[in-house]
Amino acid sequence: MQTSSKTTATAMPLILSAPRRGRLSARALPLLLALGVLGLGLVPLIGSPFYLQLFSKIMIMAIFALSLDLLVGYTGLVSLGHSAYFGLAGYAVALLSPQYEAASLLTTLPLAMLASGLLALVIGLLVLRTSGIYFIMVTLAFAQMLYFLFHDTKLGGGSDGLYLYVKPELRLGATQLLSLDDPAQFYYFIFGLMLAVYFILRMVLRSPFGHALLGIKANEHRMRSLGFHVFWYKLGAFVLAGMLAGLSGYLAACQFGFVSPEILSWHHSGNVLMMLLLGGMGSLYGAVIGAFSFVLLQEFFSSEVLFGSWARHWQLAMGTFIVLMVLLLPNGLAGLLRRFGRTAIGKEQQ
Repeated sequence: MQTSSKTTATAMPLILSAPRRGRLSARALPLLLALGVLGLGLVPLIGSPFYLQLFSKIMIMAIFALSLDLLVGYTGLVSLGHSAYFGLAGYAVALLSPQYEAASLLTTLPLAMLASGLLALVIGLLVLRTSGIYFIMVTLAFAQMLYFLFHDTKLGGGSDGLYLYVKPELRLGATQLLSLDDPAQFYYFIFGLMLAVYFILRMVLRSPFGHALLGIKANEHRMRSLGFHVFWYKLGAFVLAGMLAGLSGYLAACQFGFVSPEILSWHHSGNVLMMLLLGGMGSLYGAVIGAFSFVLLQEFFSSEVLFGSWARHWQLAMGTFIVLMVLLLPNGLAGLLRRFGRTAIGKEQQ
């Protein structure tokens, strides 16, 4: 009897401390993400111009990955033509900008996103009548049509592309509020937009519209039998994803000052799909992590300093790594972080 009471007394602190340990472990993942955001905010203060350009590029691709994750991870629509909206917005800012003076950010950015949204609306009205492999192939076909439109005609400079000599700026009267020619200002502009896109999508996915998209992904026939207009919900997600992809395409054109038909090719859509595989589909922060992982791994495997002449075959190493990731971590890096943080949430909807 004495032994039993001692055992109970020993076990009581462990039982009482279990909920506290659970709360602490549940906070581990948000804490890691907050530290990552803080680190990104400090890059212009402590990083070299190379890293400033690199992380700007990664955050642009993170916005692109977030837009596709809305379709693939939350609606169940796997698209191989998502680069069409990215590329169209890039061409839009190049065509709308004067050759030797800065265009207005308040004019060109909404117009570029509107052009991508209208293209997504037109394509969506057609492709959303298909499903499965047919949907994948038709989205690919439309993107390739747009690719050859810009590649084989003089509309966008043909295969040579177009240059953006002066980047857009934001002015209030005679006062310049924001210049995308300034690397630090451009970095923080992209940083703010990436966070805005993340939280906007988070709110959308927590709304009745977002819950309907999750229901469509889980069982489209049941949602239809419950009276939901499935086609219009999918079209709304398709157009929103297209506009956000246009935002990333606009920013990419401003960063590099150049657009070419290559940004419309299916390889570009394939790259962003691999970002989602790395980060984890159906997780917004997973899309961001996937973009960072993909671009940094690309830089790592293509480094001649580390691999010498083997760096020319970086695609082979990259492909092998992604295959291993899919086999060993089917939920991507986001799933690994959730496991590490031991979150008590049954189904991640962030």
